[in-house]
Amino acid sequence: MTVTRNQDEPVVHILWMNGGLSCDGDSVALTAATQPSIEEIVLGALPGLPRVSVHWPLIDFECGPEQGADTFIEWWHKADRGELDPFVLVVEGSVPNEAIKDEGYWCGFGNNPETGQPMTTSEWLDRLAPKATAILAAGTCATYGGIHAMAGNPTGAMGVPDYLGWDWKSKAGLPIVCVPGCPTHPDNLSETILYLLYQVGGQAPMIPLDEALRPRWLFGATVHEGCDRAGYYEQGDFANTYDSPKCLVKLGCWGPVVKCNVPKRGWINGVGGCPNVGGICIACTMPGFPDKFMPFMDEPPGARVSTTASTLYGSVIKTLRGVTARTADHEPKWRQKSSELLTGYQKTW
Repeated sequence: MTVTRNQDEPVVHILWMNGGLSCDGDSVALTAATQPSIEEIVLGALPGLPRVSVHWPLIDFECGPEQGADTFIEWWHKADRGELDPFVLVVEGSVPNEAIKDEGYWCGFGNNPETGQPMTTSEWLDRLAPKATAILAAGTCATYGGIHAMAGNPTGAMGVPDYLGWDWKSKAGLPIVCVPGCPTHPDNLSETILYLLYQVGGQAPMIPLDEALRPRWLFGATVHEGCDRAGYYEQGDFANTYDSPKCLVKLGCWGPVVKCNVPKRGWINGVGGCPNVGGICIACTMPGFPDKFMPFMDEPPGARVSTTASTLYGSVIKTLRGVTARTADHEPKWRQKSSELLTGYQKTW
């Protein structure tokens, strides 16, 4: 692919920091994006997209953060010195609380050239947040703390909005943008990155977010509302095993209350996605994950009432539908070879 761009056009830098508590699963997931792909974003292959320079550990081909022909971490120091403007800061991984101990650190990203000591994730946020045009939290760990922030953890981990404040705004007036998921859906993340780039370039209005700072067009509906299995729930037909095509609520699926579009969108090119392949929804896009939704394999408390009611009225609905199906699954009686016109048409001749 050959893309010709005006070299005098301003560059929007994307600084991707995966120095939080994380498995890097969101970075890996993004490589599967197709709508748009990360290649289309990096190469500027989409109409109206500003020139982009992506500084992302996953695709950096140099020899580590402190060595190589181009010292990778230097881009973060340039941003700290105010030499990169505009830039979008992408944060992957939850932010540990470095203030709860007397020594050491929980996690860091590169070294401080003045001291030679690691720069912690929280210090980078303190330095770069005031200078960033936008901050995007990628994955449930970065958005709401995720697995590392569950009860009993020793790090005091939290999401970016918890650390900076839920009402935080960038210097451009943008709130923190959260794209949760464990990992995040590849196209949800690439689409949100694309939206922010268009917004920074003056090509899009303020990004619409819900109360949990998620893009509304991606997280406005529940798993249940987009699930191919929802019809079974309506008629009180529930799966007892994971290889069943029926509704998975009794096996522990939280789909009726979870804001997520994976069943509707699929995972890669419309194929896959948790309930689509027999996996229950464990609510990984929700701020209360995982504590509020455990244990995962048990029927959700509210589901016991709703499934009981669904079984009662669903059995009636299923019976009535069976009657309709039996009567509607036959051709009308006039469709036959005959010397008489049997359709009820009144002859005018």
